[in-house]
Amino acid sequence: MKKVISVRFKAGGKAYYFDPADLDVKIGDHVIVETARGIECGEVVAGPKDIPDSQVVRELKTVKRMADAVDIRRMEKNRADEKTAFEICTQRIAAHKLEMKLVEAEYNLDRTKIVFYFTADGRIDFRDLVKDLAGVFHTRIELRQIGVRDESKMLGGLGICGQPFCCSRFLKDFQPVSIKMAKEQGLSLNPTKISGSCGRLMCCLAYEQKAYEYLNSITPMNGSVVRTPEFEGIVVEANPVSGMLKVRPLNESLAPKYFRRSECVYLRGGKRAPKAPDPDQE
Repeated sequence: MKKVISVRFKAGGKAYYFDPADLDVKIGDHVIVETARGIECGEVVAGPKDIPDSQVVRELKTVKRMADAVDIRRMEKNRADEKTAFEICTQRIAAHKLEMKLVEAEYNLDRTKIVFYFTADGRIDFRDLVKDLAGVFHTRIELRQIGVRDESKMLGGLGICGQPFCCSRFLKDFQPVSIKMAKEQGLSLNPTKISGSCGRLMCCLAYEQKAYEYLNSITPMNGSVVRTPEFEGIVVEANPVSGMLKVRPLNESLAPKYFRRSECVYLRGGKRAPKAPDPDQE
């Protein structure tokens, strides 16, 4: 077991584990740590706790010290100067006629490096741009290409549900999302209805996927022949969430009726036979 704290460097950003050493660290405190980007000031979002060694995927770095008022002011000044750096970089990109979209500029705490995040359709030769920016800022320049999902995470916004983007609010890592998930959940396959503002499939398609997989596995599919309390018939409509089946009698002179999934016994047909429900899940 290792004692760790979780530190976040930007609102909505990913939290990273650090060793608090002997410091008395509480949620909301700011600490100075060393990262791959250099020395950074971050906010503690989870207090000291013990986790298994297997959950620490990389070398655990130790918190250097608690942040003081000078560090906080420096961090705030960096955030303000990042806006100016962003505007300057945007102007330089236009001057060099590069097909790239600047997303964000970010100083590290001691201002020894500034990172510019951008999106582009392909590879960009930005060597002349880097030289130009180095002459303006007189510090180390790094340009990092990111994907459109990362862009949405950084910029934030409102999704079609009316809520702030999940990625900028609480999602720390992007999970694979496929069109198969939309099919299994009975959603429209119209790309405009199942895609987020980033143009990719919505992350929320994965939230209930396991539940839909289970419910679909125990529900007779359309075309299945089942025995109901009243007659034998063919399933013409199935709602795995509510557990209701619309069954058309084999004797077509009778009208279709709705039955609960638990009332019907699968006989044959359909693309697959349903599995027996898990007693614990039911």
